[in-house]
Formats: sequence, structure tokens, C-alpha cells
Amino acid sequence: MRDAIIIGAGHNGLVCAFYLARAGLKVTMLEQRPVVGGAAVTEEFHPGFRNSVAAYTVSLLNPKVIRDMHLAAHGLRVVERPLSNFLPLDDHRYLKLGAGKTAQEVAKFSQRDAARLDDYARHLDSAADLLRELVLQTPPNRVQGGWLAALPELIKAGKLGNRMRALSLDTQRELLDLFTKSAGDYLDGWFESAPIKAAYGFDSVVGNYASPYAPGSAYVLLHHVFGEVNGKKGAWGHAVGGMGAITQAMAKAVQALGVEIRLDEGVREVLLEGGRAAGVVSSKGERFNARRVVSNLNPRLLYTKLVDPGALPGDFLRRMQSWRCGSGTFRMNVALSELPSFTCLPGKEAAEHHGSGIIIAPSLHYMERAYHEARASGWSGQPIVEMLIPCTLDPSLAPPGQHVASLFCQHVAPTLPDGASWDDHREEVADLMIATVDRWAPNFKRSVLGRQIMSPLDLERTFGLVGGDIFHGALGLDQLFAARPMLGHADYRGPIPGLYTCGAGTHPGGGVTGAPGHNAAREVLRDVRRRFA
Repeated sequence: MRDAIIIGAGHNGLVCAFYLARAGLKVTMLEQRPVVGGAAVTEEFHPGFRNSVAAYTVSLLNPKVIRDMHLAAHGLRVVERPLSNFLPLDDHRYLKLGAGKTAQEVAKFSQRDAARLDDYARHLDSAADLLRELVLQTPPNRVQGGWLAALPELIKAGKLGNRMRALSLDTQRELLDLFTKSAGDYLDGWFESAPIKAAYGFDSVVGNYASPYAPGSAYVLLHHVFGEVNGKKGAWGHAVGGMGAITQAMAKAVQALGVEIRLDEGVREVLLEGGRAAGVVSSKGERFNARRVVSNLNPRLLYTKLVDPGALPGDFLRRMQSWRCGSGTFRMNVALSELPSFTCLPGKEAAEHHGSGIIIAPSLHYMERAYHEARASGWSGQPIVEMLIPCTLDPSLAPPGQHVASLFCQHVAPTLPDGASWDDHREEVADLMIATVDRWAPNFKRSVLGRQIMSPLDLERTFGLVGGDIFHGALGLDQLFAARPMLGHADYRGPIPGLYTCGAGTHPGGGVTGAPGHNAAREVLRDVRRRFA
């Protein structure tokens, strides 16, 4: 009899398996794909060219997880970008962020904005520091029953309240702004020039199918800045070998503890006995018995596809069926014969801007138009594209003298209007994304040797990202913290005893953080200890 079955060997499932196995539990993982890693994988997509298929850059991976799993000893190495971001603005102008250049670059457009950068960073960092504290905590949970059942959650809420009260009034106001305002309104209150607002505002639409002027988008901005690379807060980097290097190192860590990983083995059903989770039935029809089941899936997939609906409370099932998903994300990898030469900064030799996040979205209003056009017609004729060229930091990904680029494209409809299928439009939209980059770097299109395309539908079919949602559920106020995935179930436990969730659909949400897997394992182990107390 296994102590735990984990559904899905994505990064959060691997993290959860590590902590459970380290505590002495016998753990088996079932993964439907032929490789571990979920959406954090590296694959060859064109002969001689490898890249991260879905997740594509590193910052949010929690330092405690890195340390505890000894990922460096298992081969993980992360290198920092030479610049944070590069924004081409027109045929002559551009903006670079990072490496001590930001103030000088912003001053080209506004001396006032350049003078406000440090103050802005201090305010944002104070909010991000609180988020860093909270990501490895289980949120206070609304529970049924009398005061005795509620007491642990009241204590937890009290500790959080004391932590909040200890913040300065200025920081409390900043948190209120970031949790309620739009990113556009927040940034408009700080800056006057469009380029710096676009550079910072891009984080508010990454994986967020919304206008940067939509209330709540300021939190998505904050969600993307609480990470770090090699101890540098807010930095972004590249995992040498691609994102699969992270999950391959994690797999080595769990297998060293005796965890069994079965590939090409999806799950068809969660078994229930006596009202408890008792194991699973695999896609091949094999039964796996276990004392508890932990799911790394989107919670909507778990509870609407794998669990008998008659075993779930009606209100819970209804809310899971309406769990909001859909990132508006279109993902591509391209093999290149040469580096892009931008009209505003020509040159095909590798330069610092080639190693940055290259953002094609010169203003917040550009992003807003892209969203509204996508809502109306399925995609925008002027989409948002972030391009990374990781081979400038990691030459192993492409043949000598050639290159590989990630295109992370925002604001396509998760589901196309009028019943249209992404299968009928994926090539058309892929052409548009390449043409969009080509408008800024006119050698780009002719340099493309091959491409890999992931529409929202492809992301759902391949990785279980419902609606292409990279976060396993929108990061709205109604789906955050104690409401993720819903009030009363923020503690990684669902309504069925013995069935837990450890994926990005739980606190603190999406991104390659490992935090949900870490937190879920802690709650499972608490229940194990209670059982034997």
C-alpha cells in the first residue's frame, strides 16, 4: 500500500513528492506524458534546436525549494539576463531596463520619471517582501464547525493580522492599491512617459487575459516581481538547458529518496471508498491503491473529470465548473539562422539586448487595444509579443552560428468566437506573430528555419492548461489566497478526505515557484502526524 499517489509530475508535483518522501512516505507519481516536468520541459522542436516548450524563464522558483532539494547539486544552473528588458519603440527609439542603465534610459523620455524610479522600486519591494513571506504559508481557511475547529485558523489569521499591522501605513496603502487597482492606473500615478509604463505594465498582462486598465491587474504585476535569481530580488534568468533542467534536477532529487515515477501513465479516475480517496485508476486501467491522493492538475480538471460528481457537495461542484481559466496566451519557439536586427538598434552580432526580455508592446494603450480586439475577433492584429533568445546565454540550445527564440504572445482568445477552432487558425496566427516581430526586426521572418506552435487549445491538450491558462486559474481577487481555489478549501484539502491539491490552482498561484507543492506537502504531513498522534 502506497502512502501517497501524486497525479502529474509537473514541478509542483515533484516538489510535493520530495517533501513527502523526505518525511518517510512511500510515494508514486503518475504522469501522462513521456517526460517529467509538466509545462516546464525542454524538447527538440526542430533538428538540432532545443528550447523550453511552455514555461520559458526563471525568477519565481522559491529559494527554499532550491536549497532543500539541492537542485544545484543535481545539475541546475541559472544565469541572469544581462538586461531585464528591451523595448523597441519606433524606428529610432528604444528603452533598456537593468544593469544600472534604467535611470539613464528613462531620462531620455522624462527626467521626472527617472527621478522617481528609486522611490517606485522601494514601494513595490515593500509589497513584494510581504508576498515573499506569504508564499510558503497556508492561507487562513474558513472552516465549518464550532470554535474548536475554527481555533487554528483564527490563530493563523491573527498572526497575519499582526504582520499586517506591523507594516507602515504607507506600505498598507501601497498594498491596497496593488490588490485593487489596475496596473495602468497604478503606473499612471507614478510616471508620465509611455515607455517606462509599458515596460513595467507588461507584467500585468502576462498570462492575464485582460486590459492593463482592468481592476486587479496591478496584483498580476506584483505577482511577477516577487521572485529572485541567485539571491538578486526581482531578477530574471535562464536555466541552462532550458526549463526542463529544473524539473530534471527535481526528478533526480525525488528518485534519490525512492519516489517511483511512472511516465505515459495518466489518471482516469480517483477511487473513493467509504467517502475517502483510496487511490486512482490509470489511463491504462490499472488500479493504484494509496492512503491519500495528491493532484497537481488544474482543480477544475480534477473535480469535474476525475471525481464522481455525486461525491461532491453541489455548491462546490458548481463553483469548480465555473473556475475561471484562460490566459490569452499563444506560445511559439522558432529556429533562426541569424539574430534579429532591430531597426532602432541594428546589428546581427550578439549584444546585451539580445539576452534580455524583448517586449513588443510600446505602450499601455497598445496593450489595451490588443485585448479589446482579441475579445472582439479572437486575436489582435497588433499582438503583444515577448521574445527571448536563450541561446545567447546558453549556446547548447542551437547549432553553432544559429539561434533559438521563444515567443510568448499575449491577447488571443482562449476560446475563439462563433465556434471557430484554434486548429483551423493556429498557422495563420503564428504567421501574424512572426510578422509582428518582423515589423521591428526586418530580417526576422526570412531567418526562421522552423517553428513550434502552441495555441491555447494545444496548451490545454498537451499540458492540461485549461483555456491555455498558465496559472491554472485566473489571478483575480476572487481566486487568490484564502479564496484559491475557493473559500473553505484554501488549505490544499478538498471536500473529500484524503484528496489534496498541490498545483498552481492553489495558493500562491501560477509560475514556476514550487510553493504550492511545498505547502501542500506540509498539510499532508500534518494529517499524517494527526493520524498517528
